[in-house]
Amino acid sequence: MFSSIAPLARLNPFYAPHFQPCHDGLRRRAEQPEAPTTRRSLAAAAAAEEYSCEYGSLKFYALCGVGGVLSCGLTHTAVVPLDLVKCRMQVDPQKYKSIFNGFSVTIKEDGVRGLAKGWAPTFIGYSMQGLCKFGFYEVFKILYGNMLGEENAYLWRTSLYLAASASAEFFADIALAPMEAAKVRIQTQPGYANTLRQAVPKMFGEEGVWAFYKGVAPLWMRQIPYTMMKFACFERTVEALYKYVVPKPRSECTKGEQLVVTFVAGYIAGVFCAIVSHPADSVVSVLNKEKGSSASQVLKRLGFRGVWKGLFARIIMIGTLTALQWFIYDSVKVYFRLPRPPPPEMPESLKKKLGLTQ
Repeated sequence: MFSSIAPLARLNPFYAPHFQPCHDGLRRRAEQPEAPTTRRSLAAAAAAEEYSCEYGSLKFYALCGVGGVLSCGLTHTAVVPLDLVKCRMQVDPQKYKSIFNGFSVTIKEDGVRGLAKGWAPTFIGYSMQGLCKFGFYEVFKILYGNMLGEENAYLWRTSLYLAASASAEFFADIALAPMEAAKVRIQTQPGYANTLRQAVPKMFGEEGVWAFYKGVAPLWMRQIPYTMMKFACFERTVEALYKYVVPKPRSECTKGEQLVVTFVAGYIAGVFCAIVSHPADSVVSVLNKEKGSSASQVLKRLGFRGVWKGLFARIIMIGTLTALQWFIYDSVKVYFRLPRPPPPEMPESLKKKLGLTQ
């Protein structure tokens, strides 16, 4: 009898598998429950199936480097006209008095094509810089995080972001320096060279290899504070946006919504980046134009007001650049299905130590 009823019972939409009829009587038997699995581990397992590689693997670092090449190379090349006017305002403020005046004078003298001067060294140099900047940032972030341990990595996460980004930028600037030197010569010295192929042999003939690396120390002065602000401010801004602004958890946001948050956080970080790094940027521009000058000599000659020339142009340029760079970088991660960890949360072990859990 029960053997005929059992199949019908299973068709019932309210059928509960924990209570099944037994062949030896009317006794109800509860099945053994499955091993407990938290919602977080299920979500992590589901997400892990979507990833193309493991977090922290060589493939992960390599694809992050590709993202850096695209984000830095494309964006810096796109704003070459603004960068050209900014550099000319820094090295010749009497001639190029403002952004609009700078554009007007440049177009009058060189035509519209003149605004694209230096695009080749910009693309090559900043692609190399992006490869090292973003690729090594992921390397050092994981390396230093493992050295600190889970709890300290959370408590000291801002310091972790600062240390990882500074370490990455040290190597990124060595890759950038030669092309940056050529770019500044092309953009700020009329008649010196119109293309990268003309500038490189001429620079090497005048000063040797030193011509390409004499600006690396000022580059460190400019780029390391800039990158530290860029990464630390971005990471903490993303964390704050999801905590206080976005009305739902990151896990419930679509990829498009997450990329919007990335863009907004990138722009906020970019404004601070421009302010922090502008004085050193002015020194680099003048130093690469002049032969035989040192960074300290240029800084002394420019004075306090001189090093802030062109700041407004740089805020517009760097704010837009940084936002687009983070947007492109995160989009590359989405495209290649790379792991994208959510904003950090306090480890359970630390919550217990602080008495935040029952």
